[in-house]
Amino acid sequence: MNAHVDTFPESCERVSESVGIELPDVPFQVPSQCSAKNILTSMSLTGSLDQFAGLAPGPYAGLVLADNGATVIRVDRLSSSSTDVLCRGKRSLAIDVKTSSGREILKRLISTADVVIDPFRPGVLEKLGLGPDVFLGHGERKGLNDGLVFARIAGFPRTGPYKDMAGHDINYIALSGALSMLPGTAEKPAFPVNLLADFAGGGLMCAVGILLALFERAKSGRGQVVNVDMVSGTRYISSFPLLQKLLPHSALFAGARGTNILDGGAPFYNIYTCKDGGLMSVGCLEPQFFAAFINGFLKALPQDFALSDGWRPMLQSQTNVGEWPKLKEFLEKGFCTNTRQYWADVFLGTDACAVPVLSPKEASANFDSPHPTPHPSITGSYGAAKVNLATVNLQPGLHTADILTELGLSSHEIKRLAGEGVIMDKSKGSVLNHKL
Repeated sequence: MNAHVDTFPESCERVSESVGIELPDVPFQVPSQCSAKNILTSMSLTGSLDQFAGLAPGPYAGLVLADNGATVIRVDRLSSSSTDVLCRGKRSLAIDVKTSSGREILKRLISTADVVIDPFRPGVLEKLGLGPDVFLGHGERKGLNDGLVFARIAGFPRTGPYKDMAGHDINYIALSGALSMLPGTAEKPAFPVNLLADFAGGGLMCAVGILLALFERAKSGRGQVVNVDMVSGTRYISSFPLLQKLLPHSALFAGARGTNILDGGAPFYNIYTCKDGGLMSVGCLEPQFFAAFINGFLKALPQDFALSDGWRPMLQSQTNVGEWPKLKEFLEKGFCTNTRQYWADVFLGTDACAVPVLSPKEASANFDSPHPTPHPSITGSYGAAKVNLATVNLQPGLHTADILTELGLSSHEIKRLAGEGVIMDKSKGSVLNHKL
């Protein structure tokens, strides 16, 4: 069975960077013996994603599912362009949700869907008449699709003082407690672009929630509402450091930012600049790995290399916090004696936990494609989903007529909707290009 993701147009109010809905176009039949692969290849997803600046948790959740066998339809606004690069394996339906006809089409799609992803601010879909109660029912009132998994992505928690505010990744990780613990300077932390909240705490958590809800539906036959907010998602992803911080004598995060083992305080877990400006990462936490690193490092330096006072590190320098400033200075000056390639060659094949920091272009040389490949790699009798990794652009409305035809609309109805400005179709050979 095929699956598709629809994305809502920008004219709708959005959480921050994106909004989206994921829906399937055919009813999902629960097999008697239900596995994760059976669910994924049997379900048909449609998702509606409104994306801001190409950075969006909704499209990423859809990408994860599309990469693993789901057919995804992205619902776009009536526009001629899109910045969504997370579009491989997806189709596009361009529709105006501000019109009653547009809303009815979406209601029809969701009524036959397995999954819908809603990353709008709280209440937006309810105002459009597309909230979860319409499909899942409420109390004694039966819904239009009681098997629907209704996944909702918000930026801030849906209750509390921030629930109606706009925000971005940096704001969500700020409230999670995780940002304050990240490396930086004594004055302030540095933020890891928009990876933590948008993609780890948002999109990935949403995809996991959808799969868990589908497993539950395989048992009960009932749909679920999956609530994801990027503040809580980031906190969950950050469980290890946040729990460590609660321990009064934690060996990892007891001190202020920049003084601990994993936040730049330890010389043996840091990044160093080489003679040519290249960078080397060092992460030899365990004593045996530190020994492999420092012995290899000393052998690769000139025999008389030392600090101005003659200091050179020993194995005990790793656990002597008082020597950390000297150790850091020694490593900084040592790495500057040669190029990144030189140091990469020194440590290649060893347990020193020291490897070069690669650019995106350099890193792609280690894989079959310059584009990130689906992961994890799952082997078995089903084999991997076939995706075109090079797809980084999907024209809005490219599959509108096909999708509406599959939904049961006639060519006459599709042409009428196009004439009324409700939909847009950009496909070659579309019914809109032929006379009735």
